[in-house]
Amino acid sequence: MTVWIGLLRGINVGGKNKMPMAQLTSVLKSIDCSDVRTYIQSGNVVFDSAVKSKASLQDKVLDAIEVSFEFRPGLMLLTPKEFGAAVKNNPFQEAVDSPSTLHFFFLEDEPASKGVEVEIKAIATKTERFALKGKVFYLHAPDGIGRSKLAASVEKKLGVPVTARNYNTVSALASMLTS
Repeated sequence: MTVWIGLLRGINVGGKNKMPMAQLTSVLKSIDCSDVRTYIQSGNVVFDSAVKSKASLQDKVLDAIEVSFEFRPGLMLLTPKEFGAAVKNNPFQEAVDSPSTLHFFFLEDEPASKGVEVEIKAIATKTERFALKGKVFYLHAPDGIGRSKLAASVEKKLGVPVTARNYNTVSALASMLTS
């Protein structure tokens, strides 16, 4: 069995794409996933699967979700090694004491444009700090993520699908991997 971290995108937001986590757990178990554990209602799940191919598992999970919930959200699957590297490579370790100000944007692919950081820097406020490391974009927004123009436009600037999690969620998922 392989452990996977699943980050669903755009569920349970503003009354749209409702997906109760208990029902998601049942859906995953119905496709032979085991030890399914969810964290809060925003689509964070850790589970085991005999499927070793990320692409095959992603299709299998999304097909089952679509049948059960009648919509197909975005899904990023990460191995514990990938997730652990994202946590380890966090360039803003001092920000973990204010976990709601630190966000990890997990990218589907690395951005094609190498000059994207210059465009992003033009949007960032004086207090915001960011770093792009492989397939993770880190954003420390001490004035709040809700006010951040950078957070709102990072996906467009990067040119690849992303899903963001604050450090509270990242830390909780990391703990779930070790328990």
